[in-house]
Amino acid sequence: MHARPGALQVGSFRGVPIRVHFTLLLVLPLLAFSFGAAFEQAASAAEVAPEALGGHPLLWGLGVAVGLFVSVLLHEMAHTLYALRHGGEVHGITLMIVGGVSELAETPKRPRDEALMALVGPLTSLGLAVVLGLVTWLMHGLGAFQWQFACFTLAMLNLVLGLFNLLPAFPMDGGRIVRAALTPRLGVVKATRVAAALGRVFAVLFGVWGVVTFNPFTLVIAFFVLMGAEAESRQVRMRVALERVRVETLMTPRVVGVDLDLSMLDAQWALRREHVSVLPVTSGGRPVGRVTWAAVQALPEEQRAGCIVRDAMEDGVVAELREDGWTALRRMAEARVPLVAVVD
Repeated sequence: MHARPGALQVGSFRGVPIRVHFTLLLVLPLLAFSFGAAFEQAASAAEVAPEALGGHPLLWGLGVAVGLFVSVLLHEMAHTLYALRHGGEVHGITLMIVGGVSELAETPKRPRDEALMALVGPLTSLGLAVVLGLVTWLMHGLGAFQWQFACFTLAMLNLVLGLFNLLPAFPMDGGRIVRAALTPRLGVVKATRVAAALGRVFAVLFGVWGVVTFNPFTLVIAFFVLMGAEAESRQVRMRVALERVRVETLMTPRVVGVDLDLSMLDAQWALRREHVSVLPVTSGGRPVGRVTWAAVQALPEEQRAGCIVRDAMEDGVVAELREDGWTALRRMAEARVPLVAVVD
């Protein structure tokens, strides 16, 4: 499993890697400062002395910011758990500047499954809002202002997170529910087009609101909503088109490969002769990996004749002639390789 560029794995859930993107580390101090300022204002309004908070407001702000992303993680874990229990495959959960994303290997085939998988995330956030709201109410009069305000803030944030994701537009969960509802009547391509168009409308509304209120974070959300809607629309069109085409009609016939036991000098000349940056590595005529021009260049020139291809090759991806083009392309994307070896 390959991580998104700029993401660091910090744990796992049911075998699914949990990663933190560097953009989250950029926004965390800003959120901590913002929530810390809210703590100071709330304490002042409640006539609570700053020293009675039991810690610097900035530390409480950081705690709420971390709690927000824990809430986002629970939201994404709900998606992941539903997908795994219904035979799906999830490559990872990544927390980013605008929230989180569960990286599904494939969207559920049945519209009902897609709708339910999309719905469990917002329901989890709304459930957290209810629980934290109840805790806030139970703490009333106990004199623990800082804990009460922290729970209240997280309850409101989870409420917003749940309702925001229910907006009927891509890439929010509500957009997937809309697509699932429209697919039986319109087909997946037209249903996706409608949900993506709604995504563009909401992106414009967020953008206008961000300009009017001078809120740069809202502008960032508008940008990601717009990009997400466009990407989802393109991916579905490509998937539907390639699912109808077999690999044998897309491949470029090639008999050239580099044998497992040849030297890297031989691989160098084969790559130059074919004018490519990567070739399949073969054993007995069957592909077992790939060798790249980068691997050749990584070796000093005087060592290439003494280094065997099997010691420098990388894993490859193999497809069968009768597979559909989308399956082959998805494997290539997951493995991050520029080509796939086709076998009969």
